[in-house]
Amino acid sequence: MQIKNNGSLYERLRNKYPVFVFESYTYKIINGDIHIQFKYTAGDDIVMEPCTVIKNNAEYAHFLSARGLQQLDTLFFQLGMVELISYWKAVCSPIVKIKPGSLDEKAVRFWKKLYFNGLGEFFYVNGINASEDGFMQIEAPCDKQKPLQDIVFSSKTIVPVGGGKDSVVTLEALRTQEDIKPLIINPRGATLECAQKAGFENNFFEISRTISPALLDLNARGFLNGHTPFSAMLAFYSLLAACLSGRKNIALSNESSADESTVRGMNVNHQYSKSLEFESDFRNYVAEYIHKELNYYSFLRPVTELQIASLFAQCEPYHTSFKSCNAGSKQNVWCCNCAKCLFTYIILSPFISSDGLEKIYGENLLNKESLLDYLQELCGMKPTKPFECVGTVDEVNLSLAYTAGLYEGRELPALLKYYVQTPQYARYRRMSLQSALQQWNKAHFLNKDAEKLLKTWLKIK
Repeated sequence: MQIKNNGSLYERLRNKYPVFVFESYTYKIINGDIHIQFKYTAGDDIVMEPCTVIKNNAEYAHFLSARGLQQLDTLFFQLGMVELISYWKAVCSPIVKIKPGSLDEKAVRFWKKLYFNGLGEFFYVNGINASEDGFMQIEAPCDKQKPLQDIVFSSKTIVPVGGGKDSVVTLEALRTQEDIKPLIINPRGATLECAQKAGFENNFFEISRTISPALLDLNARGFLNGHTPFSAMLAFYSLLAACLSGRKNIALSNESSADESTVRGMNVNHQYSKSLEFESDFRNYVAEYIHKELNYYSFLRPVTELQIASLFAQCEPYHTSFKSCNAGSKQNVWCCNCAKCLFTYIILSPFISSDGLEKIYGENLLNKESLLDYLQELCGMKPTKPFECVGTVDEVNLSLAYTAGLYEGRELPALLKYYVQTPQYARYRRMSLQSALQQWNKAHFLNKDAEKLLKTWLKIK
């Protein structure tokens, strides 16, 4: 990852645009769909108005009136707060004014923590030296928000689906155990195919988000740009789907591996909004400011990427449908040239044969010497892991060491030839894959039934 030197640009933009304003949010019903529009401004020349559409669904029918939507007004405001960070980062104004809603001091602390940690990669990659105290001051009417009222919840569950292996495992585990329905934001090939394979063809909650063209214009003109906490945004939209449908449970697919920092020795985590820390903070925030009955949790929190890969390997109908490659997502392909493709290939390699993996990817990624830099990052040979949703350094090394052993009597692919000459291989070849597959992180929010279900599938006593 190339680190930019945008510190001076950061200061210039903060001086030119000292105040960023969350002006308003509006919502209405058009042809049965719920349209939500947010308005943000900076100075006299920047106006950004992103729009989100909640597609019509029979489970929402009782809310499809002006009076019905008014019940959710507080939640629409929260959506504006989480969308805000993608637009603020273009100018990084030191003052953020919130006009359309109230935040007490505790709520302000929640948002500042989320924004700062969710932008950890953004600050690091842009070479910006920012502090949580000083990067932003939020000014808002200091009143306690009113939680949602008069919503009746069932014990049914929403499962956000991103088209990767993790949400497939959650779908497969829960779909025969309880009443679930997928949630898909901006559907694409892999998300639709995975939902279909799970038996939910044309039977899911759909949300369409549109980025403001004004932000794209700022990006093209060289304003600041970078990663924002997408999973936090997903968390708030999943609350909206839960409230609209009266389903109180939201089962995410974030694993314990997401807690590892991306940059060694620093609190910079590409996956911060997938971490246990965020999940815990979010649950507390939801209980206090939105609704106490809502139950947002990650079904896969007790386990690792390695364990999830072992379970996904058993989900053969999905092997040709899932995609985890961000670079190829719009074309619904594996690009086979990025760190995410390589990581997914490596983590599956102990459990799916090389022939099986080649059918998925179209080639053997362990034979691509062009991916050596990514291999070194994934293995911890460099101080920074790839800025992607990838597993821990330990998991990658254990997978590679085990996979090298599977080639006994056969010529090793190019990357494995390199790997077996490294100190990492000498260390990890002595470790037990089976022991790693028996790990169980006790820091989670699963109930006893969900815990038993996941342990049974993993054969953990």
